[in-house]
Amino acid sequence: MSAHPVRVVLVEDNDTFRQTLELLFGLRDEIEVVGSVATGDKAPPIVADLKPDVVLMDYRMPGLNGAEATRAVLEASPETNVVCLSASVTRQEINDVLAAGAVACVTKDQDFDRLVATIRAAAGR
Repeated sequence: MSAHPVRVVLVEDNDTFRQTLELLFGLRDEIEVVGSVATGDKAPPIVADLKPDVVLMDYRMPGLNGAEATRAVLEASPETNVVCLSASVTRQEINDVLAAGAVACVTKDQDFDRLVATIRAAAGR
């Protein structure tokens, strides 16, 4: 395991789910949540400021959707990797977010250890 945790920004409009993720990641040494926002349009400025390793991006949000927010985040911080996390995405939405530059797309009902492994893989760890 790497000596430094993977620095993550959460972009999720469901406050309860976002706070739950923050708590769960807080129990893991290999992940550090460095910021979180509730809408896609708030993601680029926080990512530009914090330069996280990975952004965990919801797809369906008010304002910018996951693909639009992914493009904006990668413009703000090209070295950051984006993992899409959504309750349900269509094949087209998955294609859109991957075309926008996301490195993976996972569902919210995925096993938490697998989610952590996906984040670590996205960060190259």
